[in-house]
Parts: sequence; C-alpha cells; structure tokens
Amino acid sequence: MELTLWQRICTRVVGPFVKKKARRNKELSESLVKGAIPMMPEVYMATVIMTSIVVMFISWGFVSLFFIPDIGVIAFYESIQDPASIDPCWDWEYWNANLVDESLPGKGCPDYRLQVFPVFLKFVIVIVGGVIVPYVAYKYNIGGSQREVTRRADMIEKYLPYAASYTAAMSAANATPAKIFKSLAMNKDIYGDVADDAAMVYRDVTLLGYDLITAMRLSVDRAASVWLTEFFQGMIGTLTAGGQLKLYFLNRAEHYMRENRTRLQLFLESIALLAESYIVVAVAMPLFLIVMLVIMFWVSGSGAQMSEGMLYFIVLGFIPLIHVAYAVLVYTSSKEQDM
Repeated sequence: MELTLWQRICTRVVGPFVKKKARRNKELSESLVKGAIPMMPEVYMATVIMTSIVVMFISWGFVSLFFIPDIGVIAFYESIQDPASIDPCWDWEYWNANLVDESLPGKGCPDYRLQVFPVFLKFVIVIVGGVIVPYVAYKYNIGGSQREVTRRADMIEKYLPYAASYTAAMSAANATPAKIFKSLAMNKDIYGDVADDAAMVYRDVTLLGYDLITAMRLSVDRAASVWLTEFFQGMIGTLTAGGQLKLYFLNRAEHYMRENRTRLQLFLESIALLAESYIVVAVAMPLFLIVMLVIMFWVSGSGAQMSEGMLYFIVLGFIPLIHVAYAVLVYTSSKEQDM
C-alpha cells in the first residue's frame, strides 16, 4: 500500500521517535493485522500523533479567538452595553440633557454598564476546547484500527454463512482447497471481507510457497471474527486428521445458516417491537396530546398555562421529530442487515 502524503510527512517527523514503542505494542500490531490495514505500527502511531496534534492546535486556536484582548469574542461581547441599562440611560439623557457628555462612556449616564461574559462559560470553553476536544480526537484516532477490526468481524459473520455454502458446493464438485479460496477471493462483491481472508490464504499458498496447513494457521491469526477463526481451525483439524473437507464444509454451512437464521429472527423481532412502539408513541399518543393541548390552550388558567407558540412548537416540531427518530432507528437497524 502506498502511503498518502500526510502519512509520509507524519512518518518522517514522528516516526523515528515512536518506532520502537509502536513495534512493541502487540495489541496495536494485532489490530492492524486483523483489521487488514496494510500499514506498519510506527506509521499508524505517527499518523495518529500528528493528526491529534494538528487537531489540538486547531482547537486551541479556536479557543484563543475568544480570549484575544480587544478583538476577541469575549472582548467584543463585553464592549456591548448591558440591555438592562439601556432604558435607564435613555430616561437619564432625556431628563438631564445638560449633563450629557459625548466623550464619556454611556454619555456620562450613572446607570451605564457593559455586558460581562460569564466566568462559568469561560471555564467551559477552556476545558472543552483546550482539553476535551484534543483528548477525544486522540482516542478516536488511536481506536481506528480496533473499529476496523470490529467492522470486519461484523461483515465476516454476515457473509460467512453464504461463503461456507459456496465452499461446500465447490468441494462437492471436487475442487481443491486452493481453487476454492481463489474462487472466493475473486468474488469480493458477493462475499465481502471473507473474500479478503480467502485471498490471503491463496497468496500464501501460490506466491509465498507455504503449504496449505501453514497458510491456514497464518489465517487463524489474521481472522477478525471468532466464526472465521473456528472455520479455519476446523479445516486444519480436518486436513491433519485426514478427514473429508466436503463433509466438513457441509456441516459448517448448515451450522452457520442456523446461526444466520437466529440472527435474522432477532432482527425481525426488534423491528416488530419498533413497529408496535411506533403505533403507540408516534400515532396514538400525538392524537391524545393534540386534543389535550388544544383544551389546555383554550381553558388554561393559573394552574395550567399554554401559549400559542408552545402549541405550534409541539405540533409542528416535536411530533414530526418522533417520526424522524423512528425512521432513523429503522434505517440504521436495516443497514446492519444490508448485504
């Protein structure tokens, strides 16, 4: 994999300082391998550190915009007259026209005051922009490899039942394991990340010259999903014991299909639960709510006040937001099952 310009810059600047520590980090190396990220640990760490430093300086620059003397946001805010003192100053100018002095702040009004930026907000800006944002950026960047491992594991478990059925069909046609893995690798658009692991096995056997069992053992260490690890380990055991791969593939295909049906059943039950709650929360409840709000609006007294603006907000804002929230929930849940 060719490094990007930013990755090359990060490696030149920070790489020599983190090389030894990054290569001793076994967890990082393992996540890079399982996440199929073709990058050395020191390159990844250098990119993470440099990116986090850039984000930190950008965040600090944004915070400094508030605290720059005379021209900062806080200085601009505190140069504006306090709205509470505007009316008293107008009254004072009207009744004391002979005391008005244009050269004095507020024309000499004794009630003239400037706005004061809250100390609490200053503290929040410093903490959020100076500490929390850089820390969150670093944790997000450093966790990129582990997120990729999790993503690949989910995708492998989604496509493995169909890939196992494909291997069973190929084995029934007396195809060799190398040809099976080659055929899987050539169908990435169908079998997703499973095809990448199959391609690595085929590469180890044909290009690097490993025997099939050694290539499978290497693939066990690279597998991001427990399902795929068990699949490869079962192949190793079957080949070592002299068993028939055809029967093994058939058994694995049936097993993964049962697991896949269970997963789909749980998905359908969750969608059914969402549908039932949608009827109650987004259909029935708004009808009663609108009737209650209208009655409260017309007969509201000292015990129950309902303004016209609040009524419009609930009817035109809050209730449609319920439908949007359910649409997002259903969409995100369906995307997890998207093939």
